Amino acid sequence: MKTYGDIPGTTVFDAEQSRKGYHLNMFCMSLMKAPNRERFKANERAYLDEWPMTEEQKLAVLARDYNGMLVLGGNVYFLAKIFATDGKSFQYAAALMTGMSQEDYARMMLSGGRPYEPCEADKHGKPKEGV
Repeated sequence: MKTYGDIPGTTVFDAEQSRKGYHLNMFCMSLMKAPNRERFKANERAYLDEWPMTEEQKLAVLARDYNGMLVLGGNVYFLAKIFATDGKSFQYAAALMTGMSQEDYARMMLSGGRPYEPCEADKHGKPKEGV
């Protein structure tokens, strides 16, 4: 069992996630080239079908379900290529992923981020040992 597997609301990108999301992340990297972005925008499903991704990964991309893509092995820095292709900012995607408006997200980050709320396993507000 991973010592970091129980961080609330967090999918840690580790070696296992990297293997699971390899093709998803390589698809994302392909979007760094303009001709690939054009092909993707012209027919997203056809372009995705050129990649040996799982159907679940492809559906997450089509739905722009970034949190789902993280769970399926996506790395946020690779996923950034998708929202950049869509003409969206990192702030837009981060707000979407946290369920906030861009304005609320920006306000929260400018005021120091989310307040720390200890979970049941850590009522003293200190990091758990080994994390």
